[in-house]
Amino acid sequence: MKRTNAAALSGVAFALASLPAVSQAQSSVTLYGIVDAGITYVSNTGGSHVVKFDDGIAYGNRIGFKGTEDLGGGLSAVFVLESGFHLGTGKLAFDGAEFGRQAYVGLKNQWGTLSFGNQLDLTNEMVSIYNISAWGSGYAIHQGDFDRFNGDRLPNSVKFVSNEFAGFTFGGLYSFGGVAGDFHQDSAYSLGAHYANGPFTMGVAYTQLNNPFGIYAFDPYAMIGTSTFLGRPTISVSPSGAITDLYANTPFAVDKQGTFGVGTSYAIGNVTLNVNYTYTTIKAYGESSHMQVGEGGANWQITPAFSAIGGYQYTTFEGHHWNQGTLGLHYLLSKRTDVYISGDYLKASNGVNAVIGYSFAPSTTSTQSDVRIGMRHSF
Repeated sequence: MKRTNAAALSGVAFALASLPAVSQAQSSVTLYGIVDAGITYVSNTGGSHVVKFDDGIAYGNRIGFKGTEDLGGGLSAVFVLESGFHLGTGKLAFDGAEFGRQAYVGLKNQWGTLSFGNQLDLTNEMVSIYNISAWGSGYAIHQGDFDRFNGDRLPNSVKFVSNEFAGFTFGGLYSFGGVAGDFHQDSAYSLGAHYANGPFTMGVAYTQLNNPFGIYAFDPYAMIGTSTFLGRPTISVSPSGAITDLYANTPFAVDKQGTFGVGTSYAIGNVTLNVNYTYTTIKAYGESSHMQVGEGGANWQITPAFSAIGGYQYTTFEGHHWNQGTLGLHYLLSKRTDVYISGDYLKASNGVNAVIGYSFAPSTTSTQSDVRIGMRHSF
């Protein structure tokens, strides 16, 4: 998330742009991207309110290349190289990975696509679209992203996603840990399916990470604002009341993170209703806990250019609970440019320092709210 390499990106762009000219088969390469920026007010982060520039919120900033080559007989080669970045600083996201959003190559035929690389898991492919609150406000992911509804990916993976057959799509992914002598360590897998028929859609997925690491490692206090996690303290408090996050620099060692999610939508005229539910198990140090999230909301397309999106989430975990409401108003200036205003309000149970969507420093109280004005352009 810290570094960029303009020369390397320019070299890749030049090489990819040259591919159609040298290829003997029919092929294409597409450059695409999204840029999103705005100003956010947060009511309480570490004891004070803040007004700040923030970007990649309603839509993750990205620039990517995708291509296909017709190999004949219904078979095609495909690839995607997609980089995430921070518009405010120009720095790369995803711990500085040049293609941290996606990087894969594969083969596609009439049955589906088999691909290899750093790829979106099946929770993202099949059910995260039903996180209706996050469509209203990009901050409004589920608590701590424990259930991976934020659109997450898995490295070193092999993945198959079928084409659509009578409205039905399915897939699976396995991520290799690459630890010598231990096939299980740092590995992951993901399975999912989706069905669409007229105004009705439904998706289901299960994703499991063994020993989550890197950008998916656990910092419990920053993620959900609790002072304990699986029976262990997450913070220390000085006599003056200053809080020290015990896992800010060294992650909480989790053995397993497994999440089941299901979501559905139904369109009634210009209103689309969304509902989802997730059940996540976290295991570490011989203990296990379960987070459950239920969410509902709607997208009201008031005019072709103007939409209102609202959602409500209820979360439980280790005797704590969270209630969160979200509203976003989006206006299209063109097919590729829109402006928006969004807001979130979170109320946690007593003893929990509220933090919306793992997006800000935790509040010093059980409530936190935000308001954002932003714009997005895609190309």
